[in-house]
Amino acid sequence: MSGTAAAEVDDAGLRAEHDALAASLAARASIDHARRGAYLGFATLLTTGFAVRLGFDRWLSTRATRFRGPPVFCYLAAALAIVLLAVTLVEVVRARRLMRAEDARFARLKELRRQLELDP
Repeated sequence: MSGTAAAEVDDAGLRAEHDALAASLAARASIDHARRGAYLGFATLLTTGFAVRLGFDRWLSTRATRFRGPPVFCYLAAALAIVLLAVTLVEVVRARRLMRAEDARFARLKELRRQLELDP
């Protein structure tokens, strides 16, 4: 095989790798997980505030009409907030892990584009 033919085979392999990387980076799954984590974080914040307010009304309020029943709703809201916090952390960690992998693939894609002279 001559030098030109070997270079063309190498360029074809690089081009195939480039196309495969471009296709895998077309949709970034990490963004979906980051969005889901943001929504869950907001829900966690609301639920935590609700649990704190229920606890305040149950134990610290000085109003005459304060709630004097069992604190079951406060405990349920706190448990839900803890579950939402755990799920939020899972989504954020998953998004960060996927972002690191996508950044590495994108760096490889840029290197391939430079080698193939696709970018000016």
